[in-house]
Amino acid sequence: MTLAAPVSPHHRTPELLAPAGSLAMLQTALAFGATAVYAGQPRYSLRVRNNDFGSLDVLRAGIEHTHAQGKKFYLVSNIFPHGNKTQSYVKNMQPVIALKPDAMIMSDPGLIMLAREAWPEMEIHLSVQANTVNAAAVKFWSKVGISRVILSRELSLDQVAQIRQDCPDTELEVFVHGALCIAYSGRCLLSGYFNHRDANQGSCTNSCRWDYKTHAAQVDVSGDVLSPQRSGHDYGQGSTVPAEAQQSIAYLLEESQRPGQYMPIEEDEHGTYVMNSKDLRAIEHVQRLVEIGVDSLKIEGRTKSPYYVARTAQAYRAAIDDAVAGRALNPELLGQLEGLANRGYTSGFFQRHTPEATQNYLRGYSESGRSLYVGDVLAFDTKRGLAQVNVRNKFAVGDRLEIIHPAGNVDAMLTRMENADGTSMDVAPGSGHTVWVDLPEAAVGAFVARYLADEPVAAPSTTVFDMA
Repeated sequence: MTLAAPVSPHHRTPELLAPAGSLAMLQTALAFGATAVYAGQPRYSLRVRNNDFGSLDVLRAGIEHTHAQGKKFYLVSNIFPHGNKTQSYVKNMQPVIALKPDAMIMSDPGLIMLAREAWPEMEIHLSVQANTVNAAAVKFWSKVGISRVILSRELSLDQVAQIRQDCPDTELEVFVHGALCIAYSGRCLLSGYFNHRDANQGSCTNSCRWDYKTHAAQVDVSGDVLSPQRSGHDYGQGSTVPAEAQQSIAYLLEESQRPGQYMPIEEDEHGTYVMNSKDLRAIEHVQRLVEIGVDSLKIEGRTKSPYYVARTAQAYRAAIDDAVAGRALNPELLGQLEGLANRGYTSGFFQRHTPEATQNYLRGYSESGRSLYVGDVLAFDTKRGLAQVNVRNKFAVGDRLEIIHPAGNVDAMLTRMENADGTSMDVAPGSGHTVWVDLPEAAVGAFVARYLADEPVAAPSTTVFDMA
């Protein structure tokens, strides 16, 4: 069965935009195929934690490295600021702008106005936080000097195509991979409500992903919801509510770190709002997005690891190149992304129903290609003929490994392992250890993953370097 019809090989190549929360992550993204990266300072972007770019020296090094590669660096300044931050914004950002980022990603109209006045030559991209969902809004932002609009995640492919048709002169960017919020493009109040850390000021604690249990409790005669203890009934998670009680109960959430604090689950005419979305994976839609003429495909995840950005950048680089060349999606790429830590994948709002052909390769290749990140290859000892690996997760002699390298990926069967003293080992016990294994010198700088499937896995088609 043909999985996808080939596209015309005459489409232009969209930018692949990858996240950077550290200099190592930035360098990895560019090495594995990203053509642009985005990073932000903690004070003015929506990522405070795991963000090394608060240092001007780190920011300078990142911008210089990116430009030396002939690629672009976008500075995220997409906070929704309160008054004190608007007063200091231009002064604080002056030395940052002097480092010459290629564009600023912004969402607040006030900050955009200040930036246009202070740096009229600086290119500005409108953040997804601005929730742009129609062509009229794109035209409005274009008239006030915005060169690129990052469209809301809540749009379908057909809606993106319509905006592209109606706004041919404005660059469009869409997210294709990463975490999704149970909120409109991330405008969420949960974190601020639970522990006074405002997601819209960059301090999101991912409250939607905490461990919650459900309880059922009675509603008293005044309509107030009683706690399970006060009501005398706690049916608990997974239990059955008696039929005679179903008309007088309410459902409550209890977070594992806050025992005894019960939060009602409320429902309106649209339904019940449930927390914690699956993660976005739209690699199967890259072909259509290329056909539409989207200018930039964006990966979410500035707080993730270098391994995450290596995997995602490499996979989407291959998908983009295949689409532009008129080749169908290589289904092995889905299996590679399946190996990343995720909460299950969804294609979000891009398509209401998954086509039958897509279902086939989603199901068939996700399992056979699953792998677990187990280490980083740091160096090679020519006397011992072994490579030094910084262990991230447990692996053992006899495991089938995937070596993930900017030059291409290959599979290898692990047959020998030693510690620093040369003592033979069978198992690398986990994070915090260093071992020496029989991988070649060409593997230095690579990430190592262990296949989880029992059946043999063919080397990915991206293999280009010799592991002999």
